[in-house]
Amino acid sequence: MTAAELTALGDRLAVPGVVCLWIAVLLRAPGALRSPQQRGLWLAVATAAGAMTLNLPDVVAYAMSREASYAHTIGLIRNLIGVLSAGAVLYFVAAATRGRALQLASWAGTLLWLGVLVTLDAAAPAHGTHTIPSSGAPVPSLPYWLVLISAHLIANTICVYVCWRYSRRTESRGLAAGLRLFGLGTGLAWLFWFAYLLKALFASTWAMPALPLLMNLHGLLRAAAILVPTLFTLRHTLADTATAWRLWPLWRDLVQAVPHVVLSRPRAGRVLEVLWPPVPRNLLVYRKVIETRDAILILGEYVAPGVPELARGHVAGSRIPEQRHTAAALACVLREARRAKLAGLPGRPAQASALELPAAMQTSAEGGGLWEEARFLVHVAQAYASPETSAFAPGPAA
Repeated sequence: MTAAELTALGDRLAVPGVVCLWIAVLLRAPGALRSPQQRGLWLAVATAAGAMTLNLPDVVAYAMSREASYAHTIGLIRNLIGVLSAGAVLYFVAAATRGRALQLASWAGTLLWLGVLVTLDAAAPAHGTHTIPSSGAPVPSLPYWLVLISAHLIANTICVYVCWRYSRRTESRGLAAGLRLFGLGTGLAWLFWFAYLLKALFASTWAMPALPLLMNLHGLLRAAAILVPTLFTLRHTLADTATAWRLWPLWRDLVQAVPHVVLSRPRAGRVLEVLWPPVPRNLLVYRKVIETRDAILILGEYVAPGVPELARGHVAGSRIPEQRHTAAALACVLREARRAKLAGLPGRPAQASALELPAAMQTSAEGGGLWEEARFLVHVAQAYASPETSAFAPGPAA
């Protein structure tokens, strides 16, 4: 790949990178602004999005086509926002390490950098856009660029170290993924500014063609980093929705027999129940599991003696896989108990129930393993609708 092709590839990623950054910033704003631990990370990405927006090729070309003062203003604002982004990175590091002194130092250092940049810009001779030309002195001055570059290199170095360290120590997969993505993006930004340092000090331009690609990949990785919690939440929501969808037929049949176990009035159908649940979405599976378990416990009073043994024998002689035998046997028993309850047969509340809960449900009832119970009940629901379970008939002797 030639230098021109490499630059063109980076430029093609400019708009997608900025768009992804702004989408990530807007999606994460509500949660990040409420959380001190996420606020610095969000601010770093938001300010980076602002700086990269002003650095889009079309924006730069438009600024250059106007008078020198306009181009100068755009360049100065872009650099100041970039330093603010570096300061936000330091604040994020301070929040991650829970260092109050480091948080104050990050803001003090940011204000100092901003003040020095504005002072150096004002002290320089009249100039247009800020740049380091291939030949000649940097504009507005070499000290200006060294201060700007040092802000980014210092902040990015500390950030990469902390992201790498904490991503290896945390037990949260989501946090580890977010830290690694953010650290990798910050590492690319470090390479970008190091290349500018070489150009400012030694007029080295060999890395210049790769800089647009480095900066825009950095933007995409930072956008991905702050979207990790959203993606994990989405995955959790989709898993909850799928579980509730699979549980619904079993839950519906059982609560028809014992409707008083339902906390909230159910929707008219399966689709509405899942898309517009009568309880907060994060409690949807929890309520379905609790209500299904309560219904099973009540229907246990309608299980005739000997039916569980007959159900296990029926399942053992069927084509149901052995690992699903417990769930299928319970499904057979529940069908019979439901039939007895709806037929008006008397229950046996004063006697020991003939139905013994499987281990997965006993563990959950003791205070843990909700998801283990949910998975087990999904297997029960699948068996409940199967032809093998429908064919179970204990006979009048049971």
